[in-house]
Amino acid sequence: MKYARTILFSFFYMAALNIASAAALEIQITPKFSGQDLQPASFRYQTSADETFSVTRMSYLVSDFELQRLDGTWLECSNSVAWLDFGQNRDSFRLEQIPPGEFCTIRFLVGLNTNLNHADPAKFPPGHPLNPDVNGLYWGWQGGYIFMALEGLWRNSAGELDGWAYHLARDTNAVRITLAAPLIITNETKLEMDFDLATVLNAPCPLSFVKDGTSTHSRDGDPIAAALVKNIAEAFRIRKVTTLTDAEIVAADPKPLYLPKKFTPFQFQMSATFPMPDLPRDNPLMLERVELGKKLFFDKRISINDRQSCADCHAADKAFTDGRVTARGAEGVLGQRNTMPLFNLAWKSQFFWDGHATSLRQQVLQPVQNAVEMHQSLTNLVVKLARANDNYPALFTAAFGSPEITSEKIALALENYLLTLTSFDSKFDRALSGQEKLTSLEQRGFELFSTEYDPRRRQYGADCFHCHGGPLFQSQSFANNGLDSIFSDPGRAKVTGKSSDLGKFAVPSLRNVALTGPYMHDGRFQTLDEVVEHYCTGMKRSATLDPNLARHPDGGIPLSPDDKKALVAFLNTLTDERFLPQSSSSNDYAEK
Repeated sequence: MKYARTILFSFFYMAALNIASAAALEIQITPKFSGQDLQPASFRYQTSADETFSVTRMSYLVSDFELQRLDGTWLECSNSVAWLDFGQNRDSFRLEQIPPGEFCTIRFLVGLNTNLNHADPAKFPPGHPLNPDVNGLYWGWQGGYIFMALEGLWRNSAGELDGWAYHLARDTNAVRITLAAPLIITNETKLEMDFDLATVLNAPCPLSFVKDGTSTHSRDGDPIAAALVKNIAEAFRIRKVTTLTDAEIVAADPKPLYLPKKFTPFQFQMSATFPMPDLPRDNPLMLERVELGKKLFFDKRISINDRQSCADCHAADKAFTDGRVTARGAEGVLGQRNTMPLFNLAWKSQFFWDGHATSLRQQVLQPVQNAVEMHQSLTNLVVKLARANDNYPALFTAAFGSPEITSEKIALALENYLLTLTSFDSKFDRALSGQEKLTSLEQRGFELFSTEYDPRRRQYGADCFHCHGGPLFQSQSFANNGLDSIFSDPGRAKVTGKSSDLGKFAVPSLRNVALTGPYMHDGRFQTLDEVVEHYCTGMKRSATLDPNLARHPDGGIPLSPDDKKALVAFLNTLTDERFLPQSSSSNDYAEK
């Protein structure tokens, strides 16, 4: 497959990025509104037209930092690009390898220069600010990045909740910021700035949702984008400069856990269009751990009554789901949520529908212990495996350098195996590489999928790409997609405790979506046709509805019957044939 690539990931792959430098400048940019700390999802803000609104997303890129010396010359800070996100508390970054000295001015871009904006996104390493899996700002199949994404809800003239989404993008809309900043850099220096959203929306070019519109995707001549460019140029302020203490200087470099003297690096396969995944450096992929993890995945002794393995709820021929409305445990008890698929997990950082696990090694042990699922204590599991006549001591020795079986090692082995389950071979992928061709109906569906719904600008798409854009067809975010107006399951709010997260659930990948039904966190929809109909006529408004959905008409986007059919036809092209029951490749995922 020309569109695939195989990579040997070593735990040494980040070593080149950890080069000691002469000095470093940490920059912290705090979001403000009229000088006060910005509050998430709070209806306390007003436009100059007295429109009340909230901010649910503020995510942007900064780059091309330069420092002006006292003699007037400029120092270019190499590789200076950062991604900042209000919702994820990403407000700081470091500029490394700065020559010590005295400086008087700092300047940078909000956005990217042309070369960076159009670089191959699949080439950026794990953790890089421009890795699409990190920032969620890549423009997808249209190319380039969103420089700044501002989203929220507002109350229209009827007092009803509506959505707004301003996405600043395209080369001509990168904004140059220049600020006086007296800096004496000797070792570790911290520069604190404020970024005022009141200025971004109100001055010098005031914006009104009623008058100017509730969305922009920065097409040529878009007046909202032009106003944002002028306003952003005035929105940054220097607050103070300090020297970091020793306690603030953190050099996190996790070491590999239980590394055996001899091991075989695993050949990780992925699409050439996928962003580089941030694989765990303390649990490097090795063949011995993958094989142990696979054996554990299919072992029914992992459950309390030896009747259910991980694979019983995550079958390869259903894209690692179970085909049920909600999951069924080893003792026949039904859970409250639908079983999630297990492919392309290397590109996820939070797991379960509500994201309460932040690593795969956390995730894999929770169903084992859950009373509704496998109902097995970890102590009992370790004893059972140690007593099993299945060569487990030898397998643990090969994977970890010791025959000792522990719950931590079980989790690390399962994590290793699950990270290798990648999906990238569908009709759509082959069409993208020129090996196959979409039908006219499928092509129409792709156009609908990739086009926003904005009648003001004569755009009549299905607006799917906002949440399911890019080659992975997923995002790292959590969203309320209008299933309910009153929530029996609080979703993400159960984890964060925030009312602004009520009814929000993980945004799943649409790859293999034809195989993963029933759909949604509670399995309420049996078919893709029902799912599409929900987004056309069934969406319900609430205070946490995703802004990209809230700005659409009541009920959803009014697609024609032919367009609904085309959209489903496109979604069917995302099926990876390796997961089909009749596929010979499905044996790769079967128990051996």
